[in-house]
Amino acid sequence: MTLQQLKYIIAIDRHRSFAKAAAELDITQPTLSALLLKLEEELGVKIFERSNRSVVPTSIGRIILLQAQTAISEADRIAEIVAEQKGALSGPLSIGIGPTIAPYLMPRFIKRYTDAHPDVKLSINEMKGDAIIEALRLGNIDIGIAMSGHAVTGVREIPLYTESFFVYMAKDCLMNQPAFNPADLVHEKMWIMKESQCMRESAFSFCKARSIGRHIYEAGSIETLIRIVDINGGFTIIPEMHLPFLSESQRENVRPIEGRFVSKRSISIYLRADFIRLNMLKSVIHALQAVIPQKMINPELTQLPTTYSLYISIVQILKIIFILQFAT
Repeated sequence: MTLQQLKYIIAIDRHRSFAKAAAELDITQPTLSALLLKLEEELGVKIFERSNRSVVPTSIGRIILLQAQTAISEADRIAEIVAEQKGALSGPLSIGIGPTIAPYLMPRFIKRYTDAHPDVKLSINEMKGDAIIEALRLGNIDIGIAMSGHAVTGVREIPLYTESFFVYMAKDCLMNQPAFNPADLVHEKMWIMKESQCMRESAFSFCKARSIGRHIYEAGSIETLIRIVDINGGFTIIPEMHLPFLSESQRENVRPIEGRFVSKRSISIYLRADFIRLNMLKSVIHALQAVIPQKMINPELTQLPTTYSLYISIVQILKIIFILQFAT
C-alpha cells in the first residue's frame, strides 16, 4: 500500500467516476481501475461497488476512505512543517466563508492577499457555518470564517471582529424615528434573513419572538431584504459593514438600535486545533485586518505569537511516522 494509492481512491470517491478521477490524476482510466483492483486484492476487501452507472464505496470502503484521508493529511503536514520553519508562504490555501460575510471582506481581501503572496494558491468557497466546521474536521479547507460560537472539539476559534446591527426602514414606516427600540415591533412588518440575523445571539429578540410583526420573510441576501423594504415597506436589520453599500438616499432610512438588546454579531476565524501553519494564518489575518474597519477588530488579534509557537507533539510525530511506514 502506498500514499499514491490512497490518493487515487480518495479521488475516485470525490468524483464517483473513474473517468473524472483519472482525468484529475492525469492517468488513464484502465490504469486507475487496475491500481484500485490491486489495492483491493492486497487488502482482501472491496472498496467500491462499481456498475455502468455508479461508483459508490462499500461499508468497509467508507471506513478505509476516512483513514486514507487522515493518512494523506498527516503526510502533507510534513511539508507544512518544513515550509513553516523556513518561513515560506507558498502552496495551496483553502478558505471557507459564510455567504453573509463574504461580500464585505472577500473582494478587497483577494486583491490584497494575492498581490502580497503570489506563490500561495488561494481557493475560497462560500458555505454556511456548520458546513465550514465539518469541512475543517474533514480537512477539506484550511481556514474558516463564520459567525462566532461554532467551535467544537478539535476546532479552534479566534475572534476576528464585531459589528453592530442597524435598522433599515421604509420611508413611510410607522416607526420612522431617530432611533429604534425593538420593544415597539408589534404592529410593524419586519423582514429577516435567518443566516445572518437569526443565528446564536446575534440579533436581539427577533429569533426568540418570531411571531412579532405581521410577516417574516427569510431572504437570501441583505441586498434582497433592502429592496423588499423599499418596495413593500416595513423594516429589516442590516450589519454595519453594509452601510457603505447604501445609496445616499437609502442611508437616510438607517436608524441606530437602542435598548438593552443584543444588537451585534461577532465573526471568528476557525481552524483545526492541530493547524501548524502559523505564518500562513498570520498572513490571512493581516490581510483581513487591512479590509476591516479598525474599530471592529478584536484586540486579541494583535496578540498572535510573533515566532513559531505551534508545535507537533511527540504523539503526533509518532503517528506520522507510523502512517508513512504503513503506507509505503
